[in-house]
Amino acid sequence: MKIQGKMFLWLAVFILAMAIIYGLWSKEPAGTTALFLAFGLSVMIGYYLAFTARRVDVGAQDNKEADVADDAGEIGFFSPHSWQPLSLAVGGALAFLSIAIGWWLMYFSAPLILVGLWGWVFEYYRGENRTQ
Repeated sequence: MKIQGKMFLWLAVFILAMAIIYGLWSKEPAGTTALFLAFGLSVMIGYYLAFTARRVDVGAQDNKEADVADDAGEIGFFSPHSWQPLSLAVGGALAFLSIAIGWWLMYFSAPLILVGLWGWVFEYYRGENRTQ
């Protein structure tokens, strides 16, 4: 993770330089703002990866002598099937569509978003995984 953090931080430096050059040269506010926001996003991701790399074990990607097989194994737990992202996507699409069509569409999107969010958070608190 350490190398990914450095990559994002170097990318942030490049984006900042390009944002300053673009802002001074073009005097166009939308593109300049987008580049500065991309800089901020890259800094946040780079800082998070560098911050996390100090607290976890050294991975195979940080070892210059590592083989590809050294990185094999379980990465983490990923839900094999879930309908909650579909509910959140439809609810989010309707919510953004309500800006263009009318705010009354929010009455239909809010329940979909709440049901999807609630279901995703408590997806594994049913059956044998339930806490007593």
